[in-house]
Amino acid sequence: MTPWLAEIGEAEVLEILLEEASAEHALRIILPRLVPGAVEHVNFELRVFSGKDDLLRKLPSRLRGYTAWSEGSNVRILTLVDRDDEDCVELKRRIDKMAGSAGLRIHRSGDLISGGIFKSRIACEEIEAWYLGDPAALRKVYPRVAKNFEHRKGFRDVDAIKGGTWEKLEKLLQDAGYFANGLRKLEIARSLAPVMDLEVNSSSSFRHFCNAVRDIFPMSTI
Repeated sequence: MTPWLAEIGEAEVLEILLEEASAEHALRIILPRLVPGAVEHVNFELRVFSGKDDLLRKLPSRLRGYTAWSEGSNVRILTLVDRDDEDCVELKRRIDKMAGSAGLRIHRSGDLISGGIFKSRIACEEIEAWYLGDPAALRKVYPRVAKNFEHRKGFRDVDAIKGGTWEKLEKLLQDAGYFANGLRKLEIARSLAPVMDLEVNSSSSFRHFCNAVRDIFPMSTI
């Protein structure tokens, strides 16, 4: 048995697969706020890979392992990857196909099923869009950030930012006098996640992710 399967045990299981550490740091703060109390009653873990390519390369074999384990447990798997320059719909279709080929059922909203189920979500373009989608949180943590930047051209649809959402956030903060030596992703995640409004965010990919977590979380724990 592989070490990560040995950690799971036989119970309600939720595994979230991520491509980078900054997403893990943000979600360890966001998830208990999103499903308060539920994470204490579920074998719940965030699994971080060495980037998107590493996650996608290892995903088929990992999903087969979850399928085998789901024979004795209710295993729910949620992946989160950045779109980057890919087509969002095609990327999700490719990931869902991996899950289906591994023998997992694709979870649909409202499904109440046991065994092994899978759901994928895409951060369009990158997870930094989630931070730009909450300008009030940004200004709370970094009060010199420009007022009403969210109404400027290029910020109105944070999921459609071209040329790098990370770079856009870095420039916004540097223009306000922060991070002169470069944006520190882990610091941003730890600072913003506690104050983000989980119900109001202009990033549709953030809203879809939050809905997916609430939908796929073992219902008996909520």
